[in-house]
Amino acid sequence: MPEKIRIIGVPMDLGQSRRGVDMGPSALRVAGLHARLKQLGRQVEDIGNVDVPQPEEQPYGEKRARYLDEIAQACKGLADAVQKTLDEDMVPLILGGDHSIAVGTTAGTAAHFNKESKRIGVIWLDAHGDMNTPESSPSGNVHGMPLASIMGYGPPELTELAGIKPMVEPRNVALVGIRDLDAKERRLVKESGVHIFTMRDIDERGMREVMADALRFASDDTAGISVSLDMDFVDPTDAPGVGTPVRGGVTYREAHLALEMIADSRSMVSFELVEVNPVIDLHNTTALLGVELVLSGLGKKIL
Repeated sequence: MPEKIRIIGVPMDLGQSRRGVDMGPSALRVAGLHARLKQLGRQVEDIGNVDVPQPEEQPYGEKRARYLDEIAQACKGLADAVQKTLDEDMVPLILGGDHSIAVGTTAGTAAHFNKESKRIGVIWLDAHGDMNTPESSPSGNVHGMPLASIMGYGPPELTELAGIKPMVEPRNVALVGIRDLDAKERRLVKESGVHIFTMRDIDERGMREVMADALRFASDDTAGISVSLDMDFVDPTDAPGVGTPVRGGVTYREAHLALEMIADSRSMVSFELVEVNPVIDLHNTTALLGVELVLSGLGKKIL
């Protein structure tokens, strides 16, 4: 893994109904991310935020995929920034924003490796599947669609963003921590070929076994792994300030173990952290935990 990290903020809240996650990048920076990364011995460059249209200035468009054009526009800007970062031999660390930004992160990462005819895998740490399409979504919120788009299902504005379709093969995608799926979404999850590890799997097998399998699937014949961490992966008792909290998530230590194992694999090529909502947080608790998890994912050890 390159020693230099480039931080890219994406203040996006177009993808969901609850406002506030656009302040997530600021909350993570306030929580000391830059200084903590430097203490880890990494070179750090923060290039600020990608331009994102404000919802007050835009019509929401098609109700089955609200703000789709604006989200695609912002994701294209993010994809370009991520690809440039990887081309310059740095690790892109993307701060969200809602989870729709994952299309941009993955598009840029996939495009970089596609130039060498290589593919990537994805580890998706989340309470939700994010595998809706405009036809299946009960809300029309695009933050529930990014994983489907990455795998080639959904609107062309998103699925074709990288010029590669699919950006990631379903067999190289592992979802961990899932506990809340929409009714119509379940069908695509089951039929797509992704590897899904629900909270019951973690309860029965433990995080160590689950993450070992997830890493094996995501790294099988790939050049590296793009890690997408939605803070609602963690139980709301430890991460109260998230876009869509769901009870029964992973514990503080389970979350750290998952990220520590990713770091140990030395296969992560891009990392995004999304859905921090300081408006409903308690003393920036969720952002502070987010910074800790970023550090674990980038190699911080207890000893």
